[in-house]
Parts: sequence; structure tokens; C-alpha cells
Amino acid sequence: MSRWGLVVEQNLGFGRQGRMWSVDVMDHVEGTREDALRALKARAERFEPVHPTTRKRRTLYREAEGFLLVVEGVWQPFHCRFTVAEQLYDSAAPEPVAQPPGSPAEEREEPGVSEHAPPEAKLQQPDPGPPPAWDAQVPEVPSWLGRDDLP
Repeated sequence: MSRWGLVVEQNLGFGRQGRMWSVDVMDHVEGTREDALRALKARAERFEPVHPTTRKRRTLYREAEGFLLVVEGVWQPFHCRFTVAEQLYDSAAPEPVAQPPGSPAEEREEPGVSEHAPPEAKLQQPDPGPPPAWDAQVPEVPSWLGRDDLP
């Protein structure tokens, strides 16, 4: 089963020199490309782009590889592109769930290597060891979270 990224590209910033094209993976879908396109269409229909802040009209188009949202603002139109992209690997993917002993997947897979890892990650990695001492001092929840006396 393939894993698909739902990708949006849009302009951020203001003015001619301040604008930059930005990409964001909104979500992932397991399944077929058609499943991913259906999920992408639903996300594109309700997507709220950064620009323009005052919208006069929204138009959604279907393209061969995804969707194009054109939003007309007071001064000028902006657009967002939505595409699906098959994920080939992820360097920060969580470790796969351990298979029961003697399963076929365990016999053919190298230990400690994810199937989504890039080819260079197939080399044997040394054990990182225990976390550094300073890591134990960092709280999981910041002390200011939940305080109502802050602005």
C-alpha cells in the first residue's frame, strides 16, 4: 500500500520583493492515488490560504496532477496549488512495529533498517546510547502552559 503526501504550495509575505513560494505537506493518506486525490479535493475545497485576507471570489480547478485554487482579493488574485506525491522514504519515520518471531518479514529485512529509509541509511548505524544529561532537565510541558495570568 502506498503512502501519499497531500501537498499545498502558496505565496507567503507581502509586496513584490517580500513574497516567497512556500510548500507544506498538509497530511498523509495510505492507499491508492485515487484515494489520495479524493482526500486532497476535500482539503482543497475548505482550505483557507494566507493571502488574500479579504476575499472576493474563490475558484477551484482540477488539474492532471491535483487542484488549483484561485482566490481573488481586493487588489489582486492569489493562487494555491494542491498535489499528491507518493512518499518514497522518510528519514525521520517511526520504527516499524516488531513482527512476531519467525515471520517472513523479519527474515528478509535487515535489523534496524526501515523500509522507508534512503539507500545510504541501509549502512549499519551505531547505537546512539543514552540521552545527554541536559535532556533530562527539559520539561515535556512548559511551565507557562495553562496559565491564565499571561497575555
